[in-house]
Amino acid sequence: MADIQLTAYNVKTKEKGVPIQDAVVTKTAKGAYMVQGHDGKGNKLTTLCNEEKALAAIKAGIAKQGW
Repeated sequence: MADIQLTAYNVKTKEKGVPIQDAVVTKTAKGAYMVQGHDGKGNKLTTLCNEEKALAAIKAGIAKQGW
């Protein structure tokens, strides 16, 4: 479980694979899982992930459940 890491693309700085801090996982209307957080420098990050990765991150304590 320790190998789970939530990353996103930072639109402002154009960096790929930026780790998400203070992540909150929510479900979209279509049933997808959306992860929202920040990069620690004041930039907001959002990404979509599959159910397996989202639930594993919640179980590991990396992200909070938002539903």
